[in-house]
Amino acid sequence: MSRKQRSGRDPRLTIAKRELSSLSREKTIVLALLIQLFVAAFSSFLVVGLTSLYDPGSVAGGAVEIGVSGEASEALERAVAEQSGTSAILFAQPAEAQAAFDAGRVDAVLVATNEPPPDGGAGSVIQVDATAPAGNIETTLIVVQIREVLQTLERQERQDRVQWLPETPLSLPEDANASPYYGFTYTVLVPLLLFLPPFISGSVAVDTVTEEIERGTLELLRVTPLRLVDIIGGKALAMTLLAPVQAALWLALLGLNGIAVANVLTLLVLVTAITVIVVGLGVGLGVTLGKRRPAQLLYSMLALAIFGTLVALPEHPATTAAKLAVGSPQALTFVHVGAYVLLGVAVIVLGTRVMDRVDPESL
Repeated sequence: MSRKQRSGRDPRLTIAKRELSSLSREKTIVLALLIQLFVAAFSSFLVVGLTSLYDPGSVAGGAVEIGVSGEASEALERAVAEQSGTSAILFAQPAEAQAAFDAGRVDAVLVATNEPPPDGGAGSVIQVDATAPAGNIETTLIVVQIREVLQTLERQERQDRVQWLPETPLSLPEDANASPYYGFTYTVLVPLLLFLPPFISGSVAVDTVTEEIERGTLELLRVTPLRLVDIIGGKALAMTLLAPVQAALWLALLGLNGIAVANVLTLLVLVTAITVIVVGLGVGLGVTLGKRRPAQLLYSMLALAIFGTLVALPEHPATTAAKLAVGSPQALTFVHVGAYVLLGVAVIVLGTRVMDRVDPESL
């Protein structure tokens, strides 16, 4: 039996093949795929720059010089010295520190003074007034470093004043020497590359359905043996197949860049289930509204809203993907994957039944 005869048994396969071939002529889709391909192919290089946005304090770009002054400058100077990437310059008066900042000799100014406690009790508290440049390209890095210094100062003061506390505080765990690149790769980069293809597939599904309706080509159903459910099902099948194929390619490119990803098969199952759900949403909106602009707008808003509300789950889909990718899934992780698969199957069954009852002439 020939391939043509075999594919002729199910017209949805023929339609899906035609839809996939037509995507090569869509410049917007091709550009989106090329951007994802670039990110995945050069991830080992891009992760350095992207991590500077994710965690600016992780990028070493020279020490931040901080002018220190005030009554409690000794404790503040000790905190600056303990923090890597910062150095302290001591000034006798706050005005001198401010003048050095205005002249560009220091990157920031911290003035520490002893103030009475807010509750009127004995002793004193340290109040720190910070001055950082506004609108400077290095502002983000300087602010992050100042925050780290103040956190170090707070930790030191808690340790030094423990004898005056009514209860002994718990010991703080030692700082872990963890790389921010590891966290960024598996909590941001991998979920981004996995969930962007399903979102694009749903958007393309909206376009392809509304295009058929706006052009009136669905009227041909009355003179052909194809049913509406075959047409819509073939288009949805093409969009559904596109996302996991992209995800598999992105994961392979990550592996070539030295970024190991575990549980690849389970991740692809998760991506396929999510794709079925969002493609079903896109197809439903396209058929219901029949116009590209309102359907695309509503699809984007609903997709983002649904993805945002999923934070109420025990595990967000991004967390599920991160746990699977890093190789530390729990039983709850696989429960979530199974739930997405069941929801995807329900979308297929319900969508097929609804589309089988829709009259093409009503569109």
